Amino acid sequence: MLRFTQFAQALSIISFAWYGLGCFFSAPMIADFARYGPSRLRVLTGGLQVAGSLGLLLGYVYQPLRLLAAGGLAAMMFAAILVRLKIRDPLRASIPAFLYLCLNLFLVVSAPWFIGQVGAWLD
Repeated sequence: MLRFTQFAQALSIISFAWYGLGCFFSAPMIADFARYGPSRLRVLTGGLQVAGSLGLLLGYVYQPLRLLAAGGLAAMMFAAILVRLKIRDPLRASIPAFLYLCLNLFLVVSAPWFIGQVGAWLD
């Protein structure tokens, strides 16, 4: 389980760093954000994704940071799904956001601190 968690964390770090940086530099990404609505959110989205990626990276050393970063990225993916539904994209366009939502929720619930807290609540 530990190896899968580390793989999931690494995948999320790389993916969100890549996508977040793409928000700043990629012409197709800039065009997509214009289609989604307020294009000024592109820079904020990219910055938050890079910050989340860095938070996950530092989460290898400091677990609570992993919880915050993964939770924030999961919330962003939930918002991405809502945006896709709002602009009436085909449902298959939401699949990547849904998969990254699940991946980051897994990182949250598999954290030892989170598991300990849930155990304490159930006692």
